[in-house]
Amino acid sequence: MPAQRHRGAIAASLVFAVFLWGGNNAGVKFIVRSWPPIFTGSTRFVLAGLLMLALLRWTTWFGRSVPLTREASRQLWWRGGLVLAVYIACFNWAVQLTAVSHVALYLGASPVWALLWEGRAGGNRFTLFKRYAAALLALAGVITLFWPALREARGSLAGELLGLSCSVLWTNYGRQCRVLGRQLPGAEITAHTMWRAGVLLGPLALLEVAMRGAHWRWDAAGVQAYCIVAGGVMAFGLWNNALRHWKTSEVYLFNNLIPLSSTLWAHFTLGEGITPTFWLAMALIVSGVLLGQTNWERLLGGRWVPTE
Repeated sequence: MPAQRHRGAIAASLVFAVFLWGGNNAGVKFIVRSWPPIFTGSTRFVLAGLLMLALLRWTTWFGRSVPLTREASRQLWWRGGLVLAVYIACFNWAVQLTAVSHVALYLGASPVWALLWEGRAGGNRFTLFKRYAAALLALAGVITLFWPALREARGSLAGELLGLSCSVLWTNYGRQCRVLGRQLPGAEITAHTMWRAGVLLGPLALLEVAMRGAHWRWDAAGVQAYCIVAGGVMAFGLWNNALRHWKTSEVYLFNNLIPLSSTLWAHFTLGEGITPTFWLAMALIVSGVLLGQTNWERLLGGRWVPTE
Protein backbone atom coordinates (compact mmCIF):
# COMPACT_ATOMS: atom_id res chain seq x y z
CA MET A 1 0.00 0.00 0.00
CA PRO A 2 2.74 2.59 0.78
CA ALA A 3 4.38 1.78 -2.58
CA GLN A 4 1.06 2.36 -4.37
CA ARG A 5 0.60 5.68 -2.57
CA HIS A 6 4.15 6.64 -3.56
CA ARG A 7 3.46 5.86 -7.23
CA GLY A 8 0.18 7.76 -6.99
CA ALA A 9 1.98 10.79 -5.56
CA ILE A 10 4.55 10.74 -8.37
CA ALA A 11 1.82 10.41 -11.00
CA ALA A 12 -0.05 13.35 -9.43
CA SER A 13 3.15 15.42 -9.41
CA LEU A 14 3.67 14.72 -13.12
CA VAL A 15 0.10 15.73 -13.94
CA PHE A 16 0.69 18.95 -11.99
CA ALA A 17 3.94 19.56 -13.91
CA VAL A 18 2.02 19.10 -17.18
CA PHE A 19 -0.59 21.56 -15.88
CA LEU A 20 2.17 24.10 -15.10
CA TRP A 21 3.76 23.65 -18.54
CA GLY A 22 0.40 24.18 -20.22
CA GLY A 23 0.08 27.48 -18.34
CA ASN A 24 3.64 28.34 -19.33
CA ASN A 25 2.92 27.83 -23.03
CA ALA A 26 -0.22 29.94 -22.90
CA GLY A 27 1.67 32.50 -20.81
CA VAL A 28 4.37 32.88 -23.46
CA LYS A 29 1.64 33.57 -26.03
CA PHE A 30 0.30 36.34 -23.77
CA ILE A 31 3.75 37.88 -23.18
CA VAL A 32 4.83 37.99 -26.83
CA ARG A 33 1.79 40.06 -27.64
CA SER A 34 3.59 42.91 -25.86
CA TRP A 35 7.27 41.98 -25.64
CA PRO A 36 9.64 40.84 -28.42
CA PRO A 37 9.85 37.01 -28.62
CA ILE A 38 13.65 36.62 -28.33
CA PHE A 39 13.86 39.18 -25.50
CA THR A 40 11.12 37.22 -23.69
CA GLY A 41 12.98 33.92 -24.07
CA SER A 42 16.39 35.35 -23.19
CA THR A 43 15.30 37.02 -19.93
CA ARG A 44 13.22 34.05 -18.87
CA PHE A 45 16.00 31.51 -19.37
CA VAL A 46 18.71 33.60 -17.72
CA LEU A 47 16.59 34.14 -14.60
CA ALA A 48 15.21 30.59 -14.45
CA GLY A 49 18.67 29.06 -14.94
CA LEU A 50 20.27 31.20 -12.26
CA LEU A 51 17.43 30.49 -9.83
CA MET A 52 17.84 26.75 -10.40
CA LEU A 53 21.61 27.03 -9.89
CA ALA A 54 21.03 28.84 -6.59
CA LEU A 55 18.68 26.08 -5.44
CA LEU A 56 21.22 23.45 -6.48
CA ARG A 57 23.90 25.28 -4.57
CA TRP A 58 22.03 25.92 -1.31
CA THR A 59 19.35 23.20 -1.16
CA THR A 60 18.98 19.50 -1.98
CA TRP A 61 15.63 19.89 -3.80
CA PHE A 62 17.19 18.88 -7.12
CA GLY A 63 19.92 16.67 -5.65
CA ARG A 64 23.50 17.69 -5.06
CA SER A 65 25.42 20.13 -7.23
CA VAL A 66 28.30 18.67 -9.25
CA PRO A 67 31.51 20.67 -9.92
CA LEU A 68 32.01 21.42 -13.62
CA THR A 69 35.12 20.47 -15.52
CA ARG A 70 36.36 22.77 -18.29
CA GLU A 71 35.29 20.26 -20.93
CA ALA A 72 31.80 19.91 -19.40
CA SER A 73 31.42 23.70 -19.33
CA ARG A 74 32.39 23.94 -22.99
CA GLN A 75 29.91 21.25 -23.97
CA LEU A 76 27.15 22.94 -21.95
CA TRP A 77 27.66 26.06 -24.07
CA TRP A 78 27.69 24.47 -27.51
CA ARG A 79 25.89 21.15 -27.11
CA GLY A 80 23.13 22.31 -24.76
CA GLY A 81 22.95 26.10 -24.55
CA LEU A 82 23.15 26.83 -28.27
CA VAL A 83 20.54 24.22 -29.24
CA LEU A 84 18.21 25.42 -26.46
CA ALA A 85 18.69 29.05 -27.53
CA VAL A 86 17.65 28.30 -31.12
CA TYR A 87 14.73 26.22 -29.83
CA ILE A 88 13.28 28.91 -27.56
CA ALA A 89 13.66 31.59 -30.24
CA CYS A 90 11.69 29.41 -32.68
CA PHE A 91 9.13 28.49 -30.00
CA ASN A 92 8.41 32.08 -28.98
CA TRP A 93 8.08 33.20 -32.60
CA ALA A 94 5.85 30.19 -33.36
CA VAL A 95 3.35 30.91 -30.56
CA GLN A 96 3.24 34.55 -31.66
CA LEU A 97 2.32 33.53 -35.22
CA THR A 98 0.07 30.49 -34.74
CA ALA A 99 -2.08 28.71 -32.15
CA VAL A 100 -0.51 27.52 -28.90
CA SER A 101 -2.29 24.19 -29.35
CA HIS A 102 -0.58 23.62 -32.69
CA VAL A 103 2.92 24.35 -31.37
CA ALA A 104 2.35 22.12 -28.33
CA LEU A 105 1.10 19.32 -30.58
CA TYR A 106 4.18 19.53 -32.80
CA LEU A 107 6.28 19.21 -29.65
CA GLY A 108 4.21 16.20 -28.67
CA ALA A 109 5.54 14.42 -31.76
CA SER A 110 9.16 14.78 -30.58
CA PRO A 111 9.48 11.18 -29.31
CA VAL A 112 8.69 9.93 -32.82
CA TRP A 113 11.42 12.07 -34.39
CA ALA A 114 13.78 10.71 -31.73
CA LEU A 115 12.94 7.15 -32.82
CA LEU A 116 13.67 8.03 -36.44
CA TRP A 117 16.93 9.72 -35.43
CA GLU A 118 18.10 6.42 -34.00
CA GLY A 119 17.97 4.93 -37.51
CA ARG A 120 18.42 1.19 -37.75
CA ALA A 121 20.42 0.93 -34.54
CA GLY A 122 19.48 -2.11 -32.51
CA GLY A 123 16.35 -2.89 -34.50
CA ASN A 124 14.85 -6.14 -35.78
CA ARG A 125 12.14 -6.09 -38.44
CA PHE A 126 9.34 -5.62 -35.94
CA THR A 127 11.16 -2.73 -34.25
CA LEU A 128 11.73 -1.04 -37.60
CA PHE A 129 8.09 -1.57 -38.60
CA LYS A 130 6.95 -0.07 -35.29
CA ARG A 131 9.30 2.89 -35.68
CA TYR A 132 8.26 3.81 -39.21
CA ALA A 133 4.56 3.16 -38.61
CA ALA A 134 4.74 5.55 -35.65
CA ALA A 135 6.49 8.12 -37.84
CA LEU A 136 3.79 7.83 -40.52
CA LEU A 137 1.03 8.40 -37.96
CA ALA A 138 2.83 11.43 -36.55
CA LEU A 139 3.46 12.75 -40.07
CA ALA A 140 -0.24 12.37 -40.86
CA GLY A 141 -1.00 14.44 -37.77
CA VAL A 142 1.46 17.12 -38.85
CA ILE A 143 -0.08 17.28 -42.34
CA THR A 144 -3.52 17.56 -40.76
CA LEU A 145 -2.37 20.64 -38.83
CA PHE A 146 -0.69 22.13 -41.90
CA TRP A 147 -3.61 21.55 -44.25
CA PRO A 148 -5.69 24.69 -43.53
CA ALA A 149 -2.63 26.94 -43.84
CA LEU A 150 -1.63 25.27 -47.11
CA ARG A 151 -5.03 25.03 -48.75
CA GLU A 152 -7.18 27.84 -47.41
CA ALA A 153 -4.58 30.39 -46.27
CA ARG A 154 -5.99 30.31 -42.74
CA GLY A 155 -3.48 30.85 -39.97
CA SER A 156 0.22 31.36 -40.52
CA LEU A 157 2.30 28.95 -42.58
CA ALA A 158 5.44 30.52 -41.09
CA GLY A 159 4.10 29.81 -37.60
CA GLU A 160 3.35 26.20 -38.48
CA LEU A 161 6.83 25.72 -39.96
CA LEU A 162 8.44 27.24 -36.88
CA GLY A 163 6.30 24.98 -34.68
CA LEU A 164 7.50 21.93 -36.59
CA SER A 165 11.08 23.20 -36.33
CA CYS A 166 10.63 23.45 -32.55
CA SER A 167 9.70 19.77 -32.46
CA VAL A 168 12.92 18.76 -34.24
CA LEU A 169 15.05 21.16 -32.17
CA TRP A 170 13.54 19.84 -28.93
CA THR A 171 14.38 16.30 -30.05
CA ASN A 172 17.96 17.37 -30.76
CA TYR A 173 18.19 19.08 -27.35
CA GLY A 174 17.11 15.83 -25.71
CA ARG A 175 19.83 13.95 -27.59
CA GLN A 176 22.44 16.48 -26.50
CA CYS A 177 21.25 16.16 -22.90
CA ARG A 178 21.77 12.39 -23.10
CA VAL A 179 25.41 13.02 -24.02
CA LEU A 180 25.82 15.61 -21.25
CA GLY A 181 24.10 13.22 -18.82
CA ARG A 182 27.21 11.02 -18.82
CA GLN A 183 28.85 13.68 -16.65
CA LEU A 184 26.01 15.64 -15.02
CA PRO A 185 22.56 14.98 -13.49
CA GLY A 186 19.44 16.23 -15.29
CA ALA A 187 18.71 19.22 -13.06
CA GLU A 188 22.27 20.47 -13.39
CA ILE A 189 22.09 20.21 -17.19
CA THR A 190 18.78 22.09 -17.26
CA ALA A 191 20.04 24.93 -15.07
CA HIS A 192 23.34 25.41 -16.91
CA THR A 193 21.89 25.15 -20.42
CA MET A 194 19.06 27.55 -19.54
CA TRP A 195 21.20 30.47 -18.44
CA ARG A 196 23.70 29.85 -21.23
CA ALA A 197 20.89 29.86 -23.80
CA GLY A 198 19.64 33.15 -22.37
CA VAL A 199 23.10 34.70 -22.57
CA LEU A 200 23.61 33.51 -26.17
CA LEU A 201 20.31 35.13 -27.12
CA GLY A 202 21.27 38.36 -25.33
CA PRO A 203 22.68 40.28 -28.35
CA LEU A 204 19.65 39.40 -30.49
CA ALA A 205 17.35 40.34 -27.62
CA LEU A 206 18.98 43.78 -27.31
CA LEU A 207 18.71 44.27 -31.08
CA GLU A 208 15.05 43.29 -30.94
CA VAL A 209 14.37 45.80 -28.14
CA ALA A 210 16.22 48.55 -30.04
CA MET A 211 14.14 47.91 -33.15
CA ARG A 212 10.72 47.13 -31.64
CA GLY A 213 10.84 48.39 -28.07
CA ALA A 214 9.71 46.51 -24.95
CA HIS A 215 7.30 48.61 -22.91
CA TRP A 216 6.97 47.65 -19.26
CA ARG A 217 3.67 46.01 -18.38
CA TRP A 218 2.89 44.62 -14.96
CA ASP A 219 0.64 41.90 -16.34
CA ALA A 220 3.34 40.70 -18.78
CA ALA A 221 5.94 40.84 -15.99
CA GLY A 222 3.66 38.81 -13.72
CA VAL A 223 3.14 36.12 -16.36
CA GLN A 224 6.88 36.08 -17.06
CA ALA A 225 7.47 35.49 -13.34
CA TYR A 226 5.04 32.55 -13.51
CA CYS A 227 6.91 31.12 -16.51
CA ILE A 228 10.23 31.44 -14.66
CA VAL A 229 9.15 29.98 -11.31
CA ALA A 230 6.25 27.64 -12.13
CA GLY A 231 6.90 26.72 -15.77
CA GLY A 232 10.65 26.62 -15.21
CA VAL A 233 11.86 25.71 -11.72
CA MET A 234 8.80 23.97 -10.24
CA ALA A 235 7.82 21.91 -13.29
CA PHE A 236 11.39 20.79 -14.01
CA GLY A 237 11.87 19.98 -10.33
CA LEU A 238 8.81 17.70 -10.31
CA TRP A 239 9.92 16.13 -13.60
CA ASN A 240 13.44 15.39 -12.38
CA ASN A 241 12.11 13.98 -9.11
CA ALA A 242 9.92 11.54 -11.07
CA LEU A 243 12.91 10.50 -13.19
CA ARG A 244 14.74 9.48 -10.00
CA HIS A 245 12.02 6.94 -9.18
CA TRP A 246 10.48 5.86 -12.49
CA LYS A 247 11.80 4.68 -15.83
CA THR A 248 12.32 7.39 -18.41
CA SER A 249 9.74 5.80 -20.72
CA GLU A 250 7.10 5.89 -17.97
CA VAL A 251 7.74 9.54 -17.18
CA TYR A 252 7.79 10.65 -20.81
CA LEU A 253 4.36 9.14 -21.48
CA PHE A 254 3.01 12.15 -19.55
CA ASN A 255 4.35 14.35 -22.37
CA ASN A 256 1.25 13.29 -24.29
CA LEU A 257 -0.87 15.40 -21.93
CA ILE A 258 1.02 18.66 -22.61
CA PRO A 259 -0.80 19.52 -25.88
CA LEU A 260 -4.16 19.05 -24.16
CA SER A 261 -3.08 21.10 -21.13
CA SER A 262 -1.73 23.88 -23.36
CA THR A 263 -4.88 23.93 -25.48
CA LEU A 264 -7.19 24.21 -22.47
CA TRP A 265 -5.05 26.95 -20.87
CA ALA A 266 -5.00 28.95 -24.12
CA HIS A 267 -8.73 28.45 -24.66
CA PHE A 268 -9.86 29.52 -21.20
CA THR A 269 -7.31 32.26 -20.47
CA LEU A 270 -6.66 33.76 -23.91
CA GLY A 271 -9.89 32.90 -25.69
CA GLU A 272 -7.95 30.98 -28.35
CA GLY A 273 -10.26 28.85 -30.44
CA ILE A 274 -9.64 25.16 -31.00
CA THR A 275 -9.22 24.53 -34.71
CA PRO A 276 -11.34 21.80 -36.36
CA THR A 277 -8.22 19.86 -37.32
CA PHE A 278 -6.71 19.82 -33.81
CA TRP A 279 -8.46 16.76 -32.38
CA LEU A 280 -7.81 14.58 -35.42
CA ALA A 281 -4.17 15.68 -35.50
CA MET A 282 -3.83 15.02 -31.77
CA ALA A 283 -5.29 11.50 -32.16
CA LEU A 284 -2.85 10.70 -34.96
CA ILE A 285 0.23 12.11 -33.21
CA VAL A 286 -0.54 10.56 -29.81
CA SER A 287 -1.23 7.21 -31.51
CA GLY A 288 2.15 7.44 -33.22
CA VAL A 289 3.91 8.28 -29.96
CA LEU A 290 2.21 5.44 -28.07
CA LEU A 291 2.97 2.97 -30.87
CA GLY A 292 6.61 3.99 -30.92
CA GLN A 293 7.17 4.14 -27.17
CA THR A 294 5.19 1.13 -25.96
CA ASN A 295 7.18 -2.00 -25.18
CA TRP A 296 5.05 -4.34 -27.27
CA GLU A 297 7.42 -7.24 -26.66
CA ARG A 298 6.62 -7.14 -22.95
CA LEU A 299 2.92 -6.34 -23.46
CA LEU A 300 2.17 -9.07 -26.01
CA GLY A 301 4.84 -11.58 -25.06
CA GLY A 302 7.57 -13.11 -27.16
CA ARG A 303 5.21 -15.51 -28.96
CA TRP A 304 3.43 -12.65 -30.71
CA VAL A 305 6.41 -10.44 -31.53
CA PRO A 306 9.02 -11.65 -34.02
CA THR A 307 12.62 -11.39 -32.88
CA GLU A 308 14.25 -11.55 -36.33
